[in-house]
Amino acid sequence: MTKTFWTDNDFSVFEVDGLDARMTALQERIQPKFSQLGNLFTPLLSAHGKGEFYPHVAKHARRTVNPPSDSWIAFAPAKRGYKALPHFQIGLWGTHLFIVLAVIYENPDKKGISERLQNNLSVLTSLPEDFVVSGDHMKPGAQPIQKIGDDGITPLLERLHDVKKAEFLVGRHLNRNQASELSEKDFLWFAEETFEKLLPVYDCVIG
Repeated sequence: MTKTFWTDNDFSVFEVDGLDARMTALQERIQPKFSQLGNLFTPLLSAHGKGEFYPHVAKHARRTVNPPSDSWIAFAPAKRGYKALPHFQIGLWGTHLFIVLAVIYENPDKKGISERLQNNLSVLTSLPEDFVVSGDHMKPGAQPIQKIGDDGITPLLERLHDVKKAEFLVGRHLNRNQASELSEKDFLWFAEETFEKLLPVYDCVIG
């Protein structure tokens, strides 16, 4: 039987009731895989030559009641903290896996990032047809870039410019079944290809 990287059981973590029980399941099932991905992809991102990248596995340390509904590993050019910087993520919701470039609300340069992307919309619209965009990392949904085009992306970027809590994420999703059926080799290739497609967007984002 072909070895897969993800299993359906991994996604079931988000069905575990209670904060402590879900965190234990995350720590036992998911975080070791995130750490493995950190070891694999940090060198690739660092080799791009735009700074030394470091892996950050989400700890969900601030949670005291509600269990997390998603989790991730982030990659950013900083040893401490990543949320104020444009960063890459590989993560899971109960429904799907995501690999994205994220600009979230803590980033102090959102206006500049918005302007640079609006001036270079083709760096987004030229991405392959399975790439998606989102304006909120707290929600699982996203919109296909090729479907919404300039008219759909521009309002997201304008909101990033004008609204304090606005965000912008771009990347790929794999639904739960797809992700758990991909062989380990095919998943790692998919992740590497996604990062390579997103690096020109990252270059535009950081200016």
